[in-house]
Amino acid sequence: METWDAVRSRRDVREFADVPVTDEVLRRILEAGRRTPSSRNWQPWTFVVVTERDQLRRLSGVWRGAAHVARSAATIALVADDPTPTDRDTLHYDLGQATMQMMLAAADLGVASGHSIVENQDLATEVLGLGPKQMCCYLIPIGMPQQRLRPIEEPDRRPYPDVVRFVEARGGG
Repeated sequence: METWDAVRSRRDVREFADVPVTDEVLRRILEAGRRTPSSRNWQPWTFVVVTERDQLRRLSGVWRGAAHVARSAATIALVADDPTPTDRDTLHYDLGQATMQMMLAAADLGVASGHSIVENQDLATEVLGLGPKQMCCYLIPIGMPQQRLRPIEEPDRRPYPDVVRFVEARGGG
């Protein structure tokens, strides 16, 4: 798939076909995350992959909106050390970039994805085997879509003129 088609095809999917994702496809999605740029090349992330069904069910309990984690073929947990107040915004920006990069790579490979926040850190720590200074920031459940991903011609998004504004050049001198 071309990059522009992947951008237009990517959507949050919460229902997955009961089909595994191959190791090679999963590796490519994770490699996309590893290659994500970060502030000062910080690379604050660790990606913890969960594929075992009972663990996925348990992990789905980390937030009331994470039920789709239980139905995924795999879920990638984005884990980082608990940041200082100074680094908190940068951490979440960098993790957001890694999330989107992996989700676009998945779409490019025909794999569906969603995303989830993590509210119950104690449960996430237990399921993922995290250390005392680590936190699970986000989850990316992935799996094969029930229907093939295809570009969305008319997305349910705010109109372009409502979202994009150009600053006019100012005269003077």
